[in-house]
Amino acid sequence: MIFLGGRSRFLNGVDLIAAEDTRHSQKLLQSIQVDTPVVSHHDFSADSAINRILDKLESGSSVALISDAGTPLISDPGYKLVSLARQKKLSVIPIPGASAVVSALSVSGLATDRFTFEGFLPSKSAARQKRLSGLADEQRTMVFYESTHRIMESLMDMRAAFEEQRLIFIGRELTKRFESHFLGTAAACVEWLGADVNQQKGEFVVIVAGCDEQLEEAQKHEQAMDIVRLLKSEVSMKKAVSLASKISGARKNFLYEAALKELAESEG
Repeated sequence: MIFLGGRSRFLNGVDLIAAEDTRHSQKLLQSIQVDTPVVSHHDFSADSAINRILDKLESGSSVALISDAGTPLISDPGYKLVSLARQKKLSVIPIPGASAVVSALSVSGLATDRFTFEGFLPSKSAARQKRLSGLADEQRTMVFYESTHRIMESLMDMRAAFEEQRLIFIGRELTKRFESHFLGTAAACVEWLGADVNQQKGEFVVIVAGCDEQLEEAQKHEQAMDIVRLLKSEVSMKKAVSLASKISGARKNFLYEAALKELAESEG
């Protein structure tokens, strides 16, 4: 189990502390009378060092991840460790922090270098679907708040709005007695919540991975090619490509090459 952040009673209770700067942290730990062993963990840690921490976690040890200031992963080290821990289905718990947004981001296993807080989605289904559709191409990690009464409906709308493989993290009742987490696709999230009515109760933070840049470019290209196919019988190929590029945002040069290739194949 990984604990992110730290208060003295937690730091004394874990088996190991992973610190951004051991020299800096040792001074703090000594001042609050914490004598737990400390190892270095930062953005430049070797894979072997990260794997040693993961090995300890898999053997049942508990580890606290702390940064020099602020919260781990929020412009501080820890993303790779937490992401790998999530992949291995290891428990990652936030110590109460400034807000649920920061706590959830720090343990989600999703990218935290760029994120946007979207707050609560609209309560009406049509408005909610429209908002999510507008966010489908957002490349930053997205953070939402959601209530007990709408969590299932919101996740089902996310399943419809985002591509099938998009990862979503659910943080329920964060830093409270009945805290629980889940990371998976929208379909898996709906299945997880549906399997236990108790998991549908409480306050939720829902974090959605940003759109993959390569996937977004591929979607723009396919949309542009559909436009070219519609226009090419009415205007010149060059004009069709130019209009399709402006409408879709696809790159004109690649689009023109693809259109010429498709035309050659159809005539051949």
